[in-house]
Formats: sequence, C-alpha cells, structure tokens
Amino acid sequence: MDAGSSHLARLGSAARPAGSRAAREAREYCADVLRGLGFAVTEREFAYSKFAGAFAAPFAGVCVVAFAIALFVMRPHSAESLSAIGVVAGLVAVGFGFIGGRGVLELPFARSRAVNLEATRGDEPNVWLVAHIDSKWQPVSMIVRVAGVILSAIGLLGLAATSISMRPTMNMLATLFVAVTLVGSIPLLLSFVGSNNHGTLDNASGVATILASAELLGSDVSVGVLITDAEELALAGARAWALTKGPAIALNCDSVDDDGSLVLMHGSPVPERIVATMTGVARESGESLRVMRLIPGILTDHVALASAGWKTVTLSRGTARTLRRIHTSRDTLATMSGAGIAAAARVLAKTASELS
Repeated sequence: MDAGSSHLARLGSAARPAGSRAAREAREYCADVLRGLGFAVTEREFAYSKFAGAFAAPFAGVCVVAFAIALFVMRPHSAESLSAIGVVAGLVAVGFGFIGGRGVLELPFARSRAVNLEATRGDEPNVWLVAHIDSKWQPVSMIVRVAGVILSAIGLLGLAATSISMRPTMNMLATLFVAVTLVGSIPLLLSFVGSNNHGTLDNASGVATILASAELLGSDVSVGVLITDAEELALAGARAWALTKGPAIALNCDSVDDDGSLVLMHGSPVPERIVATMTGVARESGESLRVMRLIPGILTDHVALASAGWKTVTLSRGTARTLRRIHTSRDTLATMSGAGIAAAARVLAKTASELS
C-alpha cells in the first residue's frame, strides 16, 4: 500500500462532521505526519455560525418556490410589479451572499467552534497546500444539487420573461417554466446535512493527497500546509483563516477518486501562472489534466481564499460518477482504494515546488 492509500485508509473510515471528535482525531493524525516531516504545526481555533451550511440551501429552495408561485399566480405582471419582484429577489440574493460569505463568521445564532491545522517549515511560505478534513452527508448528491440550482435559475428567468403576457403560447411556456422551477427546487429543499457516510472521497482523499505531497517535498522547499475544518458549512474554516494571512498562492485539493483524469478548477480571473505551471507538470508526468471553471453550485475552499485576494485553484480527480457519489451514503471506504492519489500528489508537489 502506497503512502496516499495508507493515509486514506486511516482518515476515510468514519464520518468527520465539523468540530467533532472524529474530525479532531483525524486532525491529530495529520499533525503527527507533518511533524514527522519537520513541519511546525499550529492549531487555529475559530468561531462560526452553522446556519449557512446547514440551512441556507433548504431555505433557498423555499424562496425559489415562493418566487415561482408569485410570478405564475399574479400573471400578467405590469413592468412596475415585475420590477418590484426583481428588487425583492435582488435583496434576497444579497442576503444569501452575506449569509454564505462574511455572515458565516458573523451571524450571532447557531454558533459553533472548530479548528484549522496550519503547518510550516522554515520561512513564511508563499505557496500553501490546502484540503478540508470535515465531511457531510445529504439526501441528494452534489451533481443532483447542481442540476437543481441550474433548473431553478432557468425556470425563474423563464417565468419572468413570460409573465407580462397572457397569450396562450406564453401560458403554456409559463406552466412549463413553473414545472422546471419546482423540480429544480426539490434538491435544494432536501439539502439538509447529516453524517451518514465516511466522507472518504470528500474529502479524506484530498487530505491524503496533501499529506503524500508534503512527503515528496524537499525540506528546503518553502510550502505550507493548511487543513481546514467546516468547509462543508459555507467554507467557514478557510474564511476564518484568510483573515489571519496576507494573500499568497493556494493549491486546494478536494475529492481525488481512483479513476478519471485530473481536473483543475479555477474561478475568475484565471490564475494564469498556476494553471500554466500545473498543466506543464501534468504533461511531463504523463497525466491527463482537464482545466475548467468551477461548476456553478459547487463550493470549495479556493472560493473563500479567492474572495480574500489569493491566487488559487482546486485539483480533483474523477468522472461524472464521482459527482454522483459525493455527499451520499455511497461515499465510504468500501467504494475506493486511493489508487488515484499517488499521481495527483506528484503533480501537486512538483507544482508547489516550482511556484515556490
């Protein structure tokens, strides 16, 4: 068994809800590995609100249904009433933006605490390897939830476009868009959080890849390691940690499956230097690397770090089947061996070394 698979077997055998005893034990294992590699390890406790991560998606589903009903039942809309609905929708969107951003650290209710693990070796690094330790289960998979977000958006935009006319054709289209919106809202309404899986793929595999990468780095390479908690609860750990550090480069690793090509996901603007470096490293290593924008509806720690001014990307490995497994009861140690971790770790380590 190689190092990556060994780390996966140790980390991915039990659920690790944010702030839990299991998350603490997994973090202690990571700390022991990193200390053995000569890293100075520090725990960074932070406080946050669980509301956004635990309840925002179901609440968004309720809002989607409410707006769909309003747009359909009150047809035809005048330009003024449609503008009023648009203003309300805009205010709701701003509210969700706050709740899922700064609000995760500032909201005064549903408060909780968790711990990030920070490891450095030598001088303050300008490149960090990042992965989250916590896991979560939901009744619907990530890909179904993403489809729900997309269908909800299409349905509401279609309803708005057809709401000023009562022509038969528009009535039929409006009915179709209502159906699309309501179908799209179902995954959101079902997106409550539990712990009925191991979180082996998401994200014991990412942490195992980070540890395996650290083992490949020479002691003279100035690269830090950050293992966050509460990523599954609106990226709370990364948001809290970013407040303590000036912007640098972060290579986030999330969900490294046994099969499929490596996938490098980025936001806007594109971090050209990181993308070019990792693309070249993957080519030299004989690894297939697909570069793409982060899929709408998917959140990773790099989103929080990018919003704080970091140059950052997320590295994954998988196929469409991978997305169908994330956050479901099938994400357990029985469904993967860690066979894809070693190659991902080599690409990640070489990229970090070149960027540093």
